Amino acid sequence: MSLKFDHVFQLKVALKGIRPPIWRRIEVPCTYSFWDLHVAIQDAMGWLDCHLHEFRMWVPLTGFEARIGLPIDDGFDSEEADTLPGWKIPVAELFTLANPKAAYLYDFGDGWEHTVTLESIFPRPKGVEYPRCTAGRRACPPEDCGGVWGYQDLLEALQDPSHERHDEFLEWVGDSFDPERFDIGAVSFNDPEERFYHAFPQLRP
Repeated sequence: MSLKFDHVFQLKVALKGIRPPIWRRIEVPCTYSFWDLHVAIQDAMGWLDCHLHEFRMWVPLTGFEARIGLPIDDGFDSEEADTLPGWKIPVAELFTLANPKAAYLYDFGDGWEHTVTLESIFPRPKGVEYPRCTAGRRACPPEDCGGVWGYQDLLEALQDPSHERHDEFLEWVGDSFDPERFDIGAVSFNDPEERFYHAFPQLRP
């Protein structure tokens, strides 16, 4: 398929290891970089972008898996970095309908892993602002809750008033936390360029 600048990628982002599933469907411009996509995923899922992230994706031309994210340990401009800088890699360079899947890892301590799947590519309708979230299910887990197993322990404690940590966890997440609730109207997207220079002011031109 010949892409133009006015095409849109529809992607499904699903958090692995949790049932019932937690997922979001987002639409982003095909001109997005992997950094831009990272910001859109963070905003749609409900994460706070306070930890490292990485995409892992098969590259048909090389026959190897690419790691794309923040090459901090190797230096931002290192040609030898194991992790490629996400802001330099267009999503359209790797995502195709023949190569539609990537892993997205967030918070290497808690180890949240998502599957990102390109579902369709279509011409951009007039008058529609992107990125946008068009569907989703269930609330995003709280930051720093210990990954999949920690989140399961958290839910068990919240559901059982007699649990020894019920009050502690309830105070932490708040009375309003509902793991089954997803409010699509509450999703708002940040400017990925502003997020980038706020995080890395030393790279501002």
